[in-house]
Amino acid sequence: MSQMPRTPARPLPGRPGPTRRGFLAGLGALGLGTAVAACSGASPSTSGASGGSGGSGAVELSFWNGFTGGDGPVMQDLVDRFNAEHEGVAVKMTTMEWADFHAKLPAALTSGQGPHIAIQHLDSLPTSAARGLLLPLDDLADDLDLTADDFIRPVWDAGIFAGSRYGIPLDVHPLGFFFNTAVMADAGLDPADPPMDRASYEAALDALLDSGVAGHWMSPHTFTGGQTLQSLIWQFGGDLLDADGATAAWAQDEGVEALSWMVDAVHRGWSARDVGQDADIIALQNGQAAFNWNGIWSVNTLDEISGLEWGVRRLPRIGSVDAAWAGSHNFVLTKQRGTTDDQLEAARTFVNWVSQQSAAWAVGGQVPARRSARESAEFTALAPQAAIAEQADDLRFPPSIPGIGDAIGELYTALNEAVLLVKEPREALADAAARADQVLAENRDRYGAA
Repeated sequence: MSQMPRTPARPLPGRPGPTRRGFLAGLGALGLGTAVAACSGASPSTSGASGGSGGSGAVELSFWNGFTGGDGPVMQDLVDRFNAEHEGVAVKMTTMEWADFHAKLPAALTSGQGPHIAIQHLDSLPTSAARGLLLPLDDLADDLDLTADDFIRPVWDAGIFAGSRYGIPLDVHPLGFFFNTAVMADAGLDPADPPMDRASYEAALDALLDSGVAGHWMSPHTFTGGQTLQSLIWQFGGDLLDADGATAAWAQDEGVEALSWMVDAVHRGWSARDVGQDADIIALQNGQAAFNWNGIWSVNTLDEISGLEWGVRRLPRIGSVDAAWAGSHNFVLTKQRGTTDDQLEAARTFVNWVSQQSAAWAVGGQVPARRSARESAEFTALAPQAAIAEQADDLRFPPSIPGIGDAIGELYTALNEAVLLVKEPREALADAAARADQVLAENRDRYGAA
C-alpha cells in the first residue's frame, strides 16, 4: 500500500444482531481474535472475490498487492502464518505490478471479482477513495483502538479523505543514504563517519573526484531522482504545493536552489552525465560511485551482492532542515458487490493481525508505521532499516489529494529537463508548475474538494 457500504448483519428471529466488537470477540474464541502474540508474490488466485466460504467452512478473502520484489515472499509468509493460526479464515494473495493493479482494480470491483483487502500507496489512496472504490475504516480504527499516538503522525493523518479514514498504515519506505565503504576508504574517507551535512558532503565529493570517482550520480528519473529532488526542496525550506493544495510551490526560490544543487553536481563532475534508470544504484554496486540516495527497498538488494561493502544512514542535511521523502503502504478494504458481513469482519481481523506483525514485515525492507514496532527489539536488530528509521520524525509525504500523482509527474519532467541540461532549473520548474496548476484544477473538477 474496498467493498460495499457496511450494513448490519441480519439478526436471527428473536435474537439480537451481532455487534462489530462481538463478532471480533467470537473470532477470538475460534482462534481468529485480534490479540495475537507477538511481500515476488504468490501466483494470482483463480477463485473470485465473491462467495463467503470455501468447502471447509472458512471465510475466504482475496488480497491484492504490488509486492513483486523481495518484499513479496515476506508478505506471503505472513499470509501463510495468518492462515495457519486462523482456521476460520483463508486469505489468498495475488501479486501484480502496481500499474496492472491500478488498471484492473475498478473493473474487478464492479464485477465482484476484485480483492476484499488491498494495499495502496499513500499517494494513490485519496484517488481511490474519491472514485468510490474503498470503504471507510473509522469503525475499524475505533474497534481495534488504533490511534495516532502509535503511528507516524503524517502517515496516520494522510489516511483520511473527506473526513473519513480509508487507510490503515502498514509501513513507511523512506529514502536513505547508501554508501560504498570500499570506495570511500580508497579516497581517504572514513566509512565509519560518512558526511552528514552540506559542507562535509561536498568536501567528500571533491575528495572522491580527486581519486577519479564521480561520487554521487544524479538520476534524472522518478526513481530515485524525483524522490531526491522532493527531499531537497523540503530540506531547503520549500514545499511541493501551496497550503491549500491548489497550486504548485516548487518553482519558488527554495525549489530552484534544490534542483540547482543537483544540476551543479553534474557541472562539477560529482555526477556522471545522462544517468540511465537505476544506473545510480548500479554504479554504487560496481564501485563507480560512492554515494546514492535510494529507497529502503534497496537494503535487501545490496545485501544479496556477494563481496559488496556498504553502509546506510539517514539522509544528510544539504539544506537548512532535516527532511526525507517517504512513501507508505496502507491497508484498504474495497467496496464491491457480493461481499458478506463475515468477510468484512474477517478482513478487519487480518489487517490488524498483520499490523501487529509489522516488525516481521520490516525484514522485507520497510520501516514499520507503528511506533511500538519500531521500538521493538526485533526491529532494532535490523541494523540497516533501523538506521534509516532514525529520521522517522523528519519524513515528508506527498499531499493527500486525489490525482496528486498526475501533478507531481510534472515536477519529474522538470527534473529530467534540468539534470539532462536541457533547461535551466528555474525555467524547468516554472514551466512544470504552470502545467501542474492546470492538472490540479482539472482534478478538483473531476474529484471534487476533499
